[in-house]
Amino acid sequence: MATNLALDPKLLEEALAVSGARTKKEVVTMALREFIARRAQAEIVTSFGTLDWDDAYDYKEDRRHRDRQLAQGT
Repeated sequence: MATNLALDPKLLEEALAVSGARTKKEVVTMALREFIARRAQAEIVTSFGTLDWDDAYDYKEDRRHRDRQLAQGT
């Protein structure tokens, strides 16, 4: 899709220099992907502390049970 954008030429040149990208299209695509990834990570952070924790859960016993099952081949 062709799109005309008025980009700051200094920012674009700096992005080209630090990114290692060879073309303007490549650096803009790279920047958009990084922007999306950072926003997705920020959404994950908001979920910290929102999960219910089962104090009775014994992860060591669960691991032993899983290991026994694997040893028996079931």
